[in-house]
Amino acid sequence: MAIAGIATPAGTLHYRERQGKECVPEHFREVNGLVASSIGVGTYLGKADAQTDALVTAAIVESVNKGINLIDTAINYRHQHGEHSVGQGILQLIESGTASREELIICTKGGFIPNRDRVNWFRQEYIENSSFQLTEADMVAQCHCMHPVYLRDQLERSLVNLGLEAVDIYYIHNPETQLSEVTPEVFYARLKAAFEFLETAVEAGKISAYGLATWSGFRVKPTEKSHLDLARIKAIAQSVASGDQSHFQFIQLPVNIAMLEALVLPTQNFEGQLIPAIEAAQRLGLTPIASAAIAQAKVLEKIPTQITSNLDSFLETNGQLALQFTRSAPGLLNALVGMKTPKYVTENLELTRVKPMTETNFQLLKSKLLALNFD
Repeated sequence: MAIAGIATPAGTLHYRERQGKECVPEHFREVNGLVASSIGVGTYLGKADAQTDALVTAAIVESVNKGINLIDTAINYRHQHGEHSVGQGILQLIESGTASREELIICTKGGFIPNRDRVNWFRQEYIENSSFQLTEADMVAQCHCMHPVYLRDQLERSLVNLGLEAVDIYYIHNPETQLSEVTPEVFYARLKAAFEFLETAVEAGKISAYGLATWSGFRVKPTEKSHLDLARIKAIAQSVASGDQSHFQFIQLPVNIAMLEALVLPTQNFEGQLIPAIEAAQRLGLTPIASAAIAQAKVLEKIPTQITSNLDSFLETNGQLALQFTRSAPGLLNALVGMKTPKYVTENLELTRVKPMTETNFQLLKSKLLALNFD
């Protein structure tokens, strides 16, 4: 039987209060009435096997017990093993009484084809199956689809995998993949149709909000083929909303010490001015979440030790400093980090007891990183 409920203001506030003895208050942030941890559990990497499943499930249980209440997955992660592992973690937490569904912000994604034999599986399930009747044109790059009929079925499969009646955030996964084969006009028409479905999914109680989880789309210049226009996307969402405001509320994009574009590169047109993606999201009333938060932590080895140690002397590893940098970025709600090995779970969880960087220290380290990466 699926677990009922969604993250609620009262539930997430209670979670923060329960964690008050272990976590610093600054570790938590508020969005749309919910209280979210500044670090989230990512579930992307690893083999699609039982051993990895067990590690991911254990990492989720440990993380929720020690201050992290935002969990991110996707139906294609480890060919659906990612969602199954998250579902098992949630089930263990709730059955043991150590957490409630209302305390947890659960996020998943749809768009990529989750089967190993992507093309044949898509054809069998969605083209040849009279229940769906999609066409070859609906599959892009032999791996991606965001047709409303496809997304509806993928959401239902995700809910079954997770063992939940609803998720809190549902993302269209790397929608810019579509732009490798279709024109911007076709793309934005497809996006509008997808948003229309997602608004009905909110009304049906299947999701609380939706967003776009991207890789390059919001970080590249407007002249690039994969560029996504955030203001245009927000307007599309608003045009299909049944109420005053759409439920398009989140974007996800990479932010880390070696990928600073979302913070500094002016890629988004807002009222005639080009500004960075995170700033644009804030001005448009959207909430950014960082993926790949500790990628390429070894970049820090190029910065003199006296600089990094002065910034956060209590952090012992490059991984911790890299995660600390990302979670401290102004405007971000949360920094997602994949973790399953017990050593790294423990290492990442130590940051829940540490305040994010001061604005001054963050800007200082960012300037040093820019000197390394963008010269």
